[in-house]
Amino acid sequence: MKTLILGGVKSGKSRLAERLASNTGKPVIYIATAQALDEEMRQRIELHQAQRPNHWRLIEEPIFLANCLQQHAQADQCILVDCLTLWLNNLLCTDDKRLVTKETSALLDCLHAIPGDVIFVTNETNMGIIPMGDLSRRFCDEAGKLHQALATSCDNVILTVAGLPQVLKGQLHE
Repeated sequence: MKTLILGGVKSGKSRLAERLASNTGKPVIYIATAQALDEEMRQRIELHQAQRPNHWRLIEEPIFLANCLQQHAQADQCILVDCLTLWLNNLLCTDDKRLVTKETSALLDCLHAIPGDVIFVTNETNMGIIPMGDLSRRFCDEAGKLHQALATSCDNVILTVAGLPQVLKGQLHE
């Protein structure tokens, strides 16, 4: 089962993803894509760490997500990836401008072949005004394309708003 959970900042998407991962009854691998590049992000990461069960395995992978999924996915476990937009930001901020296309393609290509449950968390960024800067516009464009492709490939797509899950595709397995 592949699930995509979208939502705005502090919409409850990570909390929902963690609940769904726990409810599978399978061992959980948490793949964190965030990098603590400033104090505010370090605090956000610490909050997420405090909310997660201690027995979940943690893998920090800011760039090569598809490879990480291929290495660690097993039929009898659940992988929770938090978060795709931070991962996308990491890709956009490298010196290799082709990395976004290469890595997003690799993720989409491997999705059907990886066994087990995978839950993706991502920020919905395209519900507001068009950003002014080139990098911000590219980020929103890339996020929109990635979300559309993942939504097509995933079994379940859920939008969280004010902590309430809105099922867009499939069903909520609680």
